[in-house]
Amino acid sequence: MKNELNISFPSKLVNVQTSRAILIGFLAELDLPMSIINELKTALSEAVTNAIVHGYNNDESKTVNVYFSYDDIGIKMVVEDEGVGIENIEAAKEPLFSTKFEEERAGLGFTIMEVFTDSLQIESTLGVGTKILMKKYYA
Repeated sequence: MKNELNISFPSKLVNVQTSRAILIGFLAELDLPMSIINELKTALSEAVTNAIVHGYNNDESKTVNVYFSYDDIGIKMVVEDEGVGIENIEAAKEPLFSTKFEEERAGLGFTIMEVFTDSLQIESTLGVGTKILMKKYYA
């Protein structure tokens, strides 16, 4: 069994919720426990929110790209932006780190992604963008 889906949408915070709904529909045939679905929705929300808020500085004219796939052992989610990039990935992964202190951001996005997935990879180039790859195994 294998399936995959690519979606792109404007960099609007309302689309965080939309991406979660699409993920739920995409995974429906797998009949997964709600705990796994909730973990994936939460990790996806953090990645998409980071792309919008940090990658694009809330510029709604930009586009977020998301890729979902699954096979017999697990699920893969990729969130990409063509935004400002991350200067120091290791620092950004530290709990409470945020570049948006004036907006009272918690700085827990990458921590949450790491907790709710089995694998997290972050690729980023300043001025080019960021790619977040998350995997969750269920078999």
